[in-house]
Amino acid sequence: MTILRSDLAIIAANVDAGSRLLDIGCGNGDLMAALRDGKGCDARGMELDASNVSAAMARGLSVIQGDADADLATYPDAAFDYAILSQTLQTTKRPDLVLDELLRIGKRAFVSFPNFAQWRIRLALAFGGRMPVTKQLPDRWYDTPNIHHVTVDDFRTLLNERGIKVEGQWFLSGGKQTTSAGANLLAEHAVFLLAR
Repeated sequence: MTILRSDLAIIAANVDAGSRLLDIGCGNGDLMAALRDGKGCDARGMELDASNVSAAMARGLSVIQGDADADLATYPDAAFDYAILSQTLQTTKRPDLVLDELLRIGKRAFVSFPNFAQWRIRLALAFGGRMPVTKQLPDRWYDTPNIHHVTVDDFRTLLNERGIKVEGQWFLSGGKQTTSAGANLLAEHAVFLLAR
C-alpha cells in the first residue's frame, strides 16, 4: 500500500465512496489507486508527463496524456463528482480558466497548491535575496515548473471574484495539518474543496 503525500491523504479522506472523479496532473496515479482500491471510486486521470502516464497505466489505471490548460474543454459538463488538481494549479498558464473548467466538469473540485507566502520563503527572499530552494519547492528558479506563485490569500481572492464557494479548507506545515489562523504566513501547502 502506498503512503499518500499529506495533501493527497486529505483529499482521499474527503472523497465520497463510489464517486466518479478526474485527477488532473495525476502523476503516477497514487491518489487514483488509493481511491479506486479503498473507496471503490471510478477514478480517471490526465497527466502531461508520458512516463507518469505509463506508470499509472501499468497499475491498471485509466489515464490519458493531456494538458490541463488545453484538454479539459473536451469533457462534458458535470461529467464527474470531483475534479482534482493537486500541486498543479501553479504550473498552468491560466489558473483562473483551469479553475472554471474544474467546476464545469466536476460538481465539486479539490485544489491543492504550495503557499508561496509561507514565512520560510519570505525570509529566504528578504535575507538571502534569492528565490528559495526548499523541501516544498525543490527546484531552482530557472528549472521550476511553477509559473504562478500563488498564496493562500491570492487564491481566496480569486475564489471571491469568481463566486466560488469553499466547502472545506485544510492547511499543512511540515506535512501535518495546522490551523487556518495565519495560514497565509504559516502554511506550506493548502487544500481547498470548492463548489459553485
